Amino acid sequence: MENSTHNKHKPNFLFKIVFLSLFISFLFILFPNHLISQTSKEPVSFDKFMSTFDLEQQTQAQLIWTKIAAENQDKYSEFVSPPVETISDSALFAEISSEKKNDYLNQLKTKRILLNKLNNELAELKFESANWDQFVSTIENIPELGSMYLKAFSPQHDLKNLVSQKESQVTKLQKEITDIRVNASLSEISLSFTIQDWITIVIYLTLTTILGGLLAGKQSSMKDFFLGGRKLPWAAVSGSIIATELSAATFLIAPAIVFSKGGDMTYIQLAVGTIIARFVIGYFFIPAYFKREIYSPYDYMGNQLGPRVKNITSILFMIGGILAQGARVYIAAKALQVVTGTDIVVSTIIIGVVSIGWTIMGGIATVIWTDTIQFLLFTFGAILALFFVGTAIDGGIIAVISEGIKAGKFNMLNLNFNPKEAYTIWCGIFATGFLTLGSHGTDQLMAQRMFTCKNENEARKAIIWSSASVGLTFLLLFVGAGVFIYYNHFPLSNPGQVIIDNDSMKIFAIYIVQVMPPILSGLLMAALFATAISTLDSILAALSQTTISILYKPFIKKDGSDKHYVTASRIIVLIWGVFLIAFAIYCDTISKAFADLIQFALAMAAYTYGALLGTFLLAFLPTKRDDFGLLWGVPLSMLIVFAFNWHLPIPQIIVFLACFILVVQAFRHIKEEPAKIIYVAIAAGIVMIVSFAVVGTTAEGTPAYINLAWPWHFPIGAAMTFVLGYLVGNKKD
Repeated sequence: MENSTHNKHKPNFLFKIVFLSLFISFLFILFPNHLISQTSKEPVSFDKFMSTFDLEQQTQAQLIWTKIAAENQDKYSEFVSPPVETISDSALFAEISSEKKNDYLNQLKTKRILLNKLNNELAELKFESANWDQFVSTIENIPELGSMYLKAFSPQHDLKNLVSQKESQVTKLQKEITDIRVNASLSEISLSFTIQDWITIVIYLTLTTILGGLLAGKQSSMKDFFLGGRKLPWAAVSGSIIATELSAATFLIAPAIVFSKGGDMTYIQLAVGTIIARFVIGYFFIPAYFKREIYSPYDYMGNQLGPRVKNITSILFMIGGILAQGARVYIAAKALQVVTGTDIVVSTIIIGVVSIGWTIMGGIATVIWTDTIQFLLFTFGAILALFFVGTAIDGGIIAVISEGIKAGKFNMLNLNFNPKEAYTIWCGIFATGFLTLGSHGTDQLMAQRMFTCKNENEARKAIIWSSASVGLTFLLLFVGAGVFIYYNHFPLSNPGQVIIDNDSMKIFAIYIVQVMPPILSGLLMAALFATAISTLDSILAALSQTTISILYKPFIKKDGSDKHYVTASRIIVLIWGVFLIAFAIYCDTISKAFADLIQFALAMAAYTYGALLGTFLLAFLPTKRDDFGLLWGVPLSMLIVFAFNWHLPIPQIIVFLACFILVVQAFRHIKEEPAKIIYVAIAAGIVMIVSFAVVGTTAEGTPAYINLAWPWHFPIGAAMTFVLGYLVGNKKD
């Protein structure tokens, strides 16, 4: 019999508290600038500070201060921040013919006057702060100035805060100036995208919509809408998996990785683990899923561990899906600025409207067929892009390869053991396999596709043959090397260079618009639209299914007809679509708090994939455990990823409070088994160490914390969930 000792405790309160802590954590991710604010008072002048001491101390201190100020005045220029732009405003606007040219120039003039004023104020503050730092250091060992030394910490601290605030103001203004220059450059580049190109995109989207609807057929039941009637061919399913995983982010990131300074093809090493993981999914996960007719991995986990697990894992999927896929749609929309010449809103809305339309029209069947068309299109597009590089360079592709090898662009192996590096063979072998097990094996976004196959043998073929995505990734990396060589021979225009200096991710889009001939450039940008649409329609179908499963059926309409649920599913797709469009647009605000939004999109899934995979393994392996240990395993898995990513005071407070609450709840609910309390305490202690432990200093002199490259977050998160789920869980027959 199942051990029911702890079932009577109903630890729902624990979940509420922990998920509240996690909700606050994600608020920090979404609104970091609003949650972190510094306030400081105006600094006390040295003369005013001195007036509180006796005359003898004033005289001695004044001599020291005067000497320090004179020394620092000689190197005052070191406190002034020089401009870092490689292309001047005059050189840039000499190549811009936009009708808004004068408006841009007037805006820049106003902003630069203000920036010059702020830079002068910042230099004065830095000069004053340096004086105080040196003054405090000098009088530290003068006994008769001991009282002055202690009181000097206050003005010293205030000045440091003011310097920080002024630096933030300067950075913000510099960003505004950069945005004006980039917007002016985008308006110029977009002129190269002709009306024929736009017609090509419209024709493509129209034909794909019609074809997808015809291939999908009639959707009269839940099985048709969410499983495609379980009759879709494995080759189409495999193409859909590839199209979804190679999102617009990958379509843009792969060429940009190789094109960037010092970039190469070491990214391809991450494919090793993903191929191995697909075979594991095909031969172990899929047979477990196909034993009964289920609609998601969360149904399987719920059947094995209890209905509460189904709800928890579904919510985890929703959180991870919204964050990761919303960021990917934003990345695509950002690149499409190259053709629209406007902000991301227009591009995001176009992507969103088409995605919602396709998903509503035919459910998962339409998604899969349109994904397959998109996969073929962007494969063809990548080949075309490489072909045109070869035709432009003397010596063709052979010359591109030769020059690329000399430039180090074709390096593919990195044996470095540095755990902070993501693109190493060790990450490829040991870490990214866990990512693929989580993304393709336990995430509804991918797993839903395999459920549409006729049987487990067809599903196995679909997931294993999706390893062909590695070949397409290599092709995109090759394109990046080709684009790098092309621009070595034919340098970027000044507007193009300004855009790339701000965001190298746009390089492939610029190449398509400026180098490719009309109609073909439209076809390639349609491929970019296709990858973005594939990302969004896939997550919409998955979110709709999970919403029906855990919210609509249990709480709104328990005994509805299939027709009713299909109609409700379409309405839910529309609701989620509007929400995701809004979130993707809001990512433009979030991006200002992150140095690398591309890595943000790739790594964000680690918050939930580790917990999902660990829960699945607990259900799949013969552990004979219930879901009780997951009450601690799931939140601590998410917290350790959060701790790796954030080391600022507010995140550290969140980590401390959440860990404290989890340990307290362990004492409340498992006090009869002290060993289990120790397991929870050890896990919480590990999370605290990751969050708080200082292991050195950075080159800038700031504290260095424990950090690992993002691929390692997946196995660590999965291990945290599984180990605690096993050790703290109750035995069952």
